[in-house]
Amino acid sequence: MKNKYSFPTKKEIENLSKFIARNANKDLKQIKEAANLWLKAHWENKLSYEINWLGMPIIQTAEDMIILQEIIYDIRPDFIIETGIAHGGSLVYFASLLELLGRGKVIGIDIDIRKHNKVLLEKHPMAKRIIIIKGDSSNQEVFKKVKTKIPQNSKVLVVLDSNHTREHVLKELNLFSSLVSKNSYIVVEDTIMPEVASYKHAKDYYKNDNAKQAVDIFLKNNKNFIADKSREKLGFTYFPGGFLKRIK
Repeated sequence: MKNKYSFPTKKEIENLSKFIARNANKDLKQIKEAANLWLKAHWENKLSYEINWLGMPIIQTAEDMIILQEIIYDIRPDFIIETGIAHGGSLVYFASLLELLGRGKVIGIDIDIRKHNKVLLEKHPMAKRIIIIKGDSSNQEVFKKVKTKIPQNSKVLVVLDSNHTREHVLKELNLFSSLVSKNSYIVVEDTIMPEVASYKHAKDYYKNDNAKQAVDIFLKNNKNFIADKSREKLGFTYFPGGFLKRIK
């Protein structure tokens, strides 16, 4: 079905972006210093808990959600798989973007789907683009159930935001990376854990058992993916090294 909305072409976007400063003209040291200060303030004041989308809490940074929007616009996925639902805000966010693009569904997976959140999601206007699966996202049988929802040759984007321990994330990576289309992504969230390990509200395991370690192991053993640093252009992200792009 033809999309009822018209969006800028790649060439038109390039023309609109011509005033963006390139790295050679940026004070990268200043950006890094400011980002470090902002990270500590952002984390310790739990500012990510204040972000909502169409009424639903997202629990992410505004910067990361904007970058994910750019990825979705670039990829135009048929399916977005998100592990870890929480309040469901990011499911609604992804679904609303797909609605604008006139295509696709979001598959949300969680081992604990809270009843009141499920009620809100089911009555939300974006519910028609959301599929919810209850189960452990590192489990082979749950993965098989997800796979049955996705026709062959679909464009697939994956976002991992459930249990952030090394073992769990690595299992998710090894399972769901097989569904990711070439030039699409598997985004590993909260790879920032080692950097915030000494901050207020950090968990004891952040320093020695984290998602960043899982990413490092995965990339060492899987040459089909690279960490796309261009997606960290704002200088501030909770997913450093976590935007994993499939290149072959």
